[in-house]
Amino acid sequence: MFLVGLSGGIASGKSTVVAVLRELGCAVIDADVIAREVVQPHFKAYQQIVHYFGPEILLENGEINREALGNIIFSCPEKRQLLNSITHPEIQKEMLKQILKYFVLGYRYVILDIPLLFETKRLTKFMKYTVLVYCDPPTQLSRLMKRNGLSQAEAEARIASQLPLDVKRKLASHIIDNSGDQESTCRQVLRLHAHLEDSLDFLWAWLAAGTVVAGLGGLVYLLLGRFIS
Repeated sequence: MFLVGLSGGIASGKSTVVAVLRELGCAVIDADVIAREVVQPHFKAYQQIVHYFGPEILLENGEINREALGNIIFSCPEKRQLLNSITHPEIQKEMLKQILKYFVLGYRYVILDIPLLFETKRLTKFMKYTVLVYCDPPTQLSRLMKRNGLSQAEAEARIASQLPLDVKRKLASHIIDNSGDQESTCRQVLRLHAHLEDSLDFLWAWLAAGTVVAGLGGLVYLLLGRFIS
């Protein structure tokens, strides 16, 4: 099995790409979904978050108010780093469980949808490929303002809190440019999928070659043994 890291930026269209990959039958692990799960009241991270950020971030039902917490961390890099130090270890543990599940089910590669893949560089070394869903800065700003109902200043602040897409672009092994229409994006995803499937062909060829070499080596060993005896 090998791992593929998928990332993007806020409002770059990563969810569109993930939807197409899932339709193609790919195994995708969504770090955002896991991040929401690990901050539920019965998880360890929940207690730590409430301890450091205070009960004012809680909803009436006791769950964490993600919008209130988001407003705090977007305006304060130190608090964002603190939150990441609490949640990232728990997220990674849960992701590992899911990777093992797909391995047992026979999947040969798993796509890890990780928003901060390039910011937290520790994970990229485990990926055979890294994929960035890119869009040009004006399109990103426009989409974010429309999607979240933000002013230009608010949207710019959200985008500025992340590593710029043009920087991430240099770090990725594959780029899907989502600046255009959905049809163009889908064509690029199909090309990526074909490349991943070709990687499987290479893997099986490598394994087959290794098996043949090992078999021939064993045969030579047996023949030499007979000859010497």
